Amino acid sequence: MIKKEQSRLEEIILESCAQIGLSVSELKWSFIPFSGEWGISTSFFQVAADEARSGVRSGLPVPQRAQQIAVQLSESLIGLDRISHVDPVKGYLNIYFSTSDFAREVVDTVIETKSDYGRGDNKDERVMVEYAQPNTHHSFHIGHYRNTILGEVLARQVEFAGFETIRASYPGDIGLGVITVLWAYKRFHFGQEPDGVHERGQWLGKLYNEAMSLLEPKTGESEAEENLREKYEAERREIYRLWDSGDPEIRDLWLKTREWSLDELREIFKLLDVHIDVWFFESDVDEPSKLIVNELIQKGIADDERPEGPVIIRIDDKLGLTKEKYRSNVILRSDGTSLYLTKDLALAKEKFEKYQVDRSIYVVDSRQSLHLQQTFAILKLWGFPQAEKCHHLGYGFVSLPEGAMSSRKGRVVLFKDVFDKAEKRALNAMGERTPDLSEDDRMKIARQIGLGALAFGMLSVDNNKDIVFDVNEALSFDGKTGPYIQNAYVRANSILRKAGGIPESAVFNYELNEHEIDLIDKISRFPMVVQQAAEEYRPLVMANFAYDLAKSFHSFYHAVKVLQTESDDIKDARLRLVAAARQTISNSLWLLGITAPEAM
Repeated sequence: MIKKEQSRLEEIILESCAQIGLSVSELKWSFIPFSGEWGISTSFFQVAADEARSGVRSGLPVPQRAQQIAVQLSESLIGLDRISHVDPVKGYLNIYFSTSDFAREVVDTVIETKSDYGRGDNKDERVMVEYAQPNTHHSFHIGHYRNTILGEVLARQVEFAGFETIRASYPGDIGLGVITVLWAYKRFHFGQEPDGVHERGQWLGKLYNEAMSLLEPKTGESEAEENLREKYEAERREIYRLWDSGDPEIRDLWLKTREWSLDELREIFKLLDVHIDVWFFESDVDEPSKLIVNELIQKGIADDERPEGPVIIRIDDKLGLTKEKYRSNVILRSDGTSLYLTKDLALAKEKFEKYQVDRSIYVVDSRQSLHLQQTFAILKLWGFPQAEKCHHLGYGFVSLPEGAMSSRKGRVVLFKDVFDKAEKRALNAMGERTPDLSEDDRMKIARQIGLGALAFGMLSVDNNKDIVFDVNEALSFDGKTGPYIQNAYVRANSILRKAGGIPESAVFNYELNEHEIDLIDKISRFPMVVQQAAEEYRPLVMANFAYDLAKSFHSFYHAVKVLQTESDDIKDARLRLVAAARQTISNSLWLLGITAPEAM
């Protein structure tokens, strides 16, 4: 109701502004929390201040002039239907709604719009979210999952808010780590790969660990051991040289083993309901990145110090900054090889020019903060206006109670292992709660609960903070967890199933109790929360809302009679409120990458 009423009222107010000679193009609204009635408010301080700056003299200071405008405009709203009263106070125009009308409109809107409830109007901007990009030739671990769920959820929220959204992945598929796996496979394990998709992907990670144990110096190694290690290192470097020179045999082996990693990645994406629109690979932008260096030199952005030194951009100096902020950065080594920064510049150029992206969001761990700030600063120097709307969504490390991870040392917590454990424990937690379900349905729901627990466990912590993920805590049906929110949906479903469906209509012309008021209040705020989460690029905003909404519904469920009420009118109203709550919980869960199960 808020959105519809806001649009109606804004049209009336702007027309009144024009009639009294005020130049106002749009109004900024805020929600007035329930205090006997619901309402919305807009301020006229900015209008009064703009008047004063433009030389228009009203004879009043800005605060008094703002109040005068609010009083004038309030007269155009008197007598409107669905409006309880209008109150101009200290430069604000506070507009209050009839409680019964507000409640009915909110509930009716949710039930009518269903999965589109809260969807924003189309924005005239295209957004690309870059995420889900582990290096190939390694297996997908729990840290990769945090990156993927953050990116997927942000993409859903931005898209739902009204932005055209492109999902992009940029896996690292070249470099010494990849070459190390190729060497180990070719040297020791050629043709020994397992058959299963996940088994093959995980096996590549084991090859890397095995190779590093052979290539890294050890304390007290003998001369023979040192010679063997140096021989292995020479072989690895030769494979890197052959790859770099385009050797057909090595390139074919690289593509074959890369596909094993991508097969596993696609299987995990299928499990997580992640659909990538555009795949970029680091190898694809390697050569183009070297070509843009000349353009940056010609524009005077980069300084060419070859052959004695590299090609360098003195970012602070080029931006005219007197205090160090971005520092300087090499974009091409003296030997002609590119760096991560060079490739990120080439990738950004493709995003802006080929895909016409207006906003670019990078879901990359927090350690890359300076690197990405430097990238955005160089893009600004380069002349891309989109640089102002590039955003880094950083995130912290993930560890489990048993310890932190290290790929080099072989201490990696694989996502598939954690998921399998979560699914199994969810199945055990269901116990005898669902005796009427088939075994297939029980497994399906256990998977939904397990994934919901994993997703919410990642999203309910600020993205910049490290996480110690405890699967037992995440699977709890009580507290701030995914299953707790899913259970609110299931309880609402159960009430409506027992009632035989949703009444066609209802009025709320009775005295609402505190639980009904709280639930209606939460539901009405959902569209605003969608916009906030998208505009601030903060999945945590939606996670907190979903939990608060579920908490309100659980309180309502325990305190309010729905099926055994004193009148059919109240029963119908409460059933429609339950239906609206169920739909809003479902929409919230979807925006968190979580499925709403039909039973638990």
